[in-house]
Amino acid sequence: MNDQYGRRIDYMRVSVTDRCNLRCVYCMPGEGFSFLPHEDILSFEEIERVCRIGVRLGITKIKLTGGEPLVRRGIVDLCRSLRAINGVRELTMTTNGALLPQYAAELKQAGVDRLNISLDTLNEDKFASLTRGGSLADALAGLDAAWNAGFRGTKLNAVLLGGVNADEIPALAQLAQDGKYEVRFIELMPIGECADWPRERFLSADAVLHALPELQRLPNEGVAERYQMPGWKGKIGLIRPMSHRFCADCDRIRVTADGRLK
Repeated sequence: MNDQYGRRIDYMRVSVTDRCNLRCVYCMPGEGFSFLPHEDILSFEEIERVCRIGVRLGITKIKLTGGEPLVRRGIVDLCRSLRAINGVRELTMTTNGALLPQYAAELKQAGVDRLNISLDTLNEDKFASLTRGGSLADALAGLDAAWNAGFRGTKLNAVLLGGVNADEIPALAQLAQDGKYEVRFIELMPIGECADWPRERFLSADAVLHALPELQRLPNEGVAERYQMPGWKGKIGLIRPMSHRFCADCDRIRVTADGRLK
């Protein structure tokens, strides 16, 4: 499947729910959020049908997202069904990690190949503030559960927040040192809840290069610039939706929880 610019589209992100067990400040309001009615959310049968059609058109990679996909009842069964589709080379999931102690082993057995786990800070108080009540201990327990279940190549996603976690760039990056994780720093975009935030909150990914001047450039992977510290086994990724244009390398489409294609 090629688009009008000649890009080969082989990667589909599917949101299975708009609900989440956290209320991250850059994603959701603290209260008063209107979730989609249940009848407007794609059923698992509809999601599977969309994915089968996508595979026939050239999709080989499927990523399940949310909200938080693990709050959707029956999510493991959906993973098992999607992994059984002939032509799906990779099935992944993005999660905040808090529910992985309960689900990691089942997800692995159902055929999920890899996880992306959100982790913006290693400071307990900051974590509770950013997520409006979430527990850093739960997130870290999720990392351990994923590793113990056999997940490898896990990517940790950290949104860069000026004045909030910029001082933690070295500590977050160090999670890649032993090779258990690839740490990806993502520029915050001024949309949704943070559209009116002060300018200083929006930090360029160059801040990572300044904090870690020894980083050595590697070939890109999709929309991510990749780097590695000398002697480290894991990689560092920079995703720059604000400071750099990466559309020419984009290979994905997105299906929203209510069935819209983007």
